Amino acid sequence: MSDTLSAVTADSHALFTAVLERLAKRESLSATQAEEAFGVIMDGAVSSERIAAFLMALRVRGETPDELLGAVTALRQRMNAVPDLPDNTVDVCGTGGDNYGTLNVSTAVAFVLAALGIPVAKHGNRAVSSLSGASDVLGALGVPLLADAASLHSQMQSHRAIFLAAPNHHPAMRHAAQARKALGLPTLFNLVGPLVNPAGVRRQLVGVFSPSWLRPVVDVLGRLGSERVWAVCGLPRIGHGGIDEMTLAGPTQVEALEDGRAYSFTVEPEMAGLAYAPVSAIQGGNAQHNAQALNELLRGAHGAYRDTVLLNAACALHVAGRISLLHEGRLDPHALKNGVAEAARSLDNGAALAVLDGLRAAGSAARPER
Repeated sequence: MSDTLSAVTADSHALFTAVLERLAKRESLSATQAEEAFGVIMDGAVSSERIAAFLMALRVRGETPDELLGAVTALRQRMNAVPDLPDNTVDVCGTGGDNYGTLNVSTAVAFVLAALGIPVAKHGNRAVSSLSGASDVLGALGVPLLADAASLHSQMQSHRAIFLAAPNHHPAMRHAAQARKALGLPTLFNLVGPLVNPAGVRRQLVGVFSPSWLRPVVDVLGRLGSERVWAVCGLPRIGHGGIDEMTLAGPTQVEALEDGRAYSFTVEPEMAGLAYAPVSAIQGGNAQHNAQALNELLRGAHGAYRDTVLLNAACALHVAGRISLLHEGRLDPHALKNGVAEAARSLDNGAALAVLDGLRAAGSAARPER
């Protein structure tokens, strides 16, 4: 047994060394080669130092769509899946890595969608490049982050929303955690996260930190069987690059996959009847700060945070198939405004808050008395 294990370890070391040598020569990896490289990382056969070298070599040379596909395939093969959810389940998730440190937008959108009866399997993680990731803010809100499939199915049936914390479903990711933390920079793992939803959703609104990755993200998801995807990148007029959500601070570039066809277009906040607001208007903080802001939002607070959530929620309604925003690849501003109004009603009538309260109550009931 030990001889077999030693042979496997030696093979993994040799494979990864060959990969590093290719990257040192600025050569790209095929999807199969990338899948093998990320596979041995996820299997714990590579040191943190070599993982960091690998990730930086990819970043410096520039990652390719095939390398992204290989990474996603490797991680999907090793995840703890949550099968058999409703076919129209959606995810709203961002890559992170934009370093704007905003309030939690996609998490808030999940409550809005669930309040409108749309099943949501929100994938997320703790903060890597921001102060408060989805898991951080949900913990501060008292929302349970369940792991077993039976409990998640029950939660979906009762509240139309489940939150899939990456560590619960991607334990293999722990092998890369030290290297990612040491680098402190966006890497290919930021892009992989939204593409490995454990529920296997086929409808997604994906926020991406760089417009250069919009089409590759859509193409990879299309190759893996997704039905409808909007990959979005906000381009603030004042800022230091793209933001991984639809924004009020400037145009949002969109790459969409619908009915097997790809579309490219831009969304301006005024097309949704919303006013411009700089990114600083939704500046976030730690988990407690962001949780308080989200709680106030669900209780009726107005402002840039609400409007940003409404813009993203309206587009997510289209991804979910509730409304139709595109006609022959062109965005219909009138339909977008109606989508914003529909999302707003779920905040104004307390339905979105009721989803949060229901999840909190379920979490409290599940905790044993002390």
